[in-house]
Amino acid sequence: MNLPVLSLVTFLPLAGAVLLIFVHRGRENLLRILTLVITIITFIFSLTLYFNFNDQIPDPQFVEKADWLGYGINYHIGVDGISLFLILLTTLLMPIIILSSWTYIRKKVKEYVIFMLILETGIIGVFVALNLFLFYVFWEAMLIPMYFLIGVWGGPRKIYATLKFVLFTMLGSLLMLVAIFFLYSMYYKATGVYSFNLFDYYRLILNPNIQIWLFLAFALSFAIKVPLFPFHTWLPDAHVEAPTGGSVILAAVLLKMGTYGFLRFALPLFPDAVMRFLPLLAVLSLIGIIYGGLMALIQKDAKSLVAYSSVSHMGLIMLAVFALNTEAIEGAIYQMLNHGLSTGALFLIVGILYERSHTRMISDFGGVSKQMPVFSAFFLICMLSSVGLPGLNGFIGEILCIFGIFKANKLLAILGISTVILAAAYLLWMFQRVMQGPITNEKIFSFKDINKREIGYLVPIVIMMFWMGIYPKPFLRKMDSSVTHLLNRVSKREIYFTQSRKDKDFLLEIEPKTTKAKNEEKEDKFR
Repeated sequence: MNLPVLSLVTFLPLAGAVLLIFVHRGRENLLRILTLVITIITFIFSLTLYFNFNDQIPDPQFVEKADWLGYGINYHIGVDGISLFLILLTTLLMPIIILSSWTYIRKKVKEYVIFMLILETGIIGVFVALNLFLFYVFWEAMLIPMYFLIGVWGGPRKIYATLKFVLFTMLGSLLMLVAIFFLYSMYYKATGVYSFNLFDYYRLILNPNIQIWLFLAFALSFAIKVPLFPFHTWLPDAHVEAPTGGSVILAAVLLKMGTYGFLRFALPLFPDAVMRFLPLLAVLSLIGIIYGGLMALIQKDAKSLVAYSSVSHMGLIMLAVFALNTEAIEGAIYQMLNHGLSTGALFLIVGILYERSHTRMISDFGGVSKQMPVFSAFFLICMLSSVGLPGLNGFIGEILCIFGIFKANKLLAILGISTVILAAAYLLWMFQRVMQGPITNEKIFSFKDINKREIGYLVPIVIMMFWMGIYPKPFLRKMDSSVTHLLNRVSKREIYFTQSRKDKDFLLEIEPKTTKAKNEEKEDKFR
């Protein structure tokens, strides 16, 4: 239909947020219904990206480009096999989050749903932006609604958690902005053209020593977002204090912005620096796996346990990213989706328990399955998904990650398997203490099983868990071309750098444009 579908998916939630401003305060149900309809329509539009995506083309598709501020600052968006499913994950989870917050959020409902919609636009914008200035705008814009979601609707220590989250993220972001402007100046020096275009920067060949500083600036921002050990300390506080919807979107999507950043920017832009820091990055990822798992084992708060499990699981994803082979990176992307579903579902589970008991302490529960058998079945499936039981989504992602890591380094793969062992220990332990045994707390006798609304938002997640665990081909096929293209680019540039260091001490060079790029440039000028 020749519609700007990517712009519609990106900005429809923002347009919805503007619409909700004119709904009178006090009409909470209308606000919730309108928000749910907006998020569902956004999800439907995003499905057209999947069904019209050509898995044989490695480059971004559905590309939209228009002049914006000048001096290389353009509106330039597109989607490839690396970002496609992260967009779909975001649009799938947002209606689920709105449904889960239906009775949980009772104060300032209008502001809550508006901030959620603004957050959705910011997140999708990060995944579609092909202009680095535009990417940075979305990256920073995402912080504003998240700041209010934690700071207004959070728990007792919400101000502390909010400030910690913002300060950590802002520190990394500012350094990344400096690095972006340095790349901008380098490209102008090489070509005499103003550009923030990511694919123009892919052609830059920088001195390896310069790469180190630029890589550190980008990597710090992404490592904080993942979070990679030792930059993880903001995460448990933010998760524990955030409302259930905030915890779900934080764990399911926001953390993936860090891993996406490494794949989209750090690896192709600074391959020589990546190779130099590879051992350190792998060790930090491994420490995160073990540390996060051990910390989860000793948590008394169910939400805190799930938060530390994210540190462990994201460590495995990062270890796979740095293995730099097709199986590992496809496994990492697949595991990003799995973690979003499994951990997001666990936060929803904890939220359901909290709504009924107003406590998250594991010791306050016991025998809940006797009062809530349907809830118990959902809890069991989501827990086994996170553990990586064969037949569920977590198994495929973990197997691909470990297989790819094994190809790169056998010892790291063996140690990385500890994430599966530790996950089984702390999640089975939590399930047993919360759901099994005798009922020791009289309040549990008053618990009612989950209602139709709660079943309604858990069912789609469970369906996806089984689908992705039994038939992963539709997902992996869409990634193949883009992942292969990414690895070829990294490999080609690393060979070039190795030869160049032997031949001469260079500061900056630029690869010639391909015939395709030249033709696209002519078309842009013609337009």
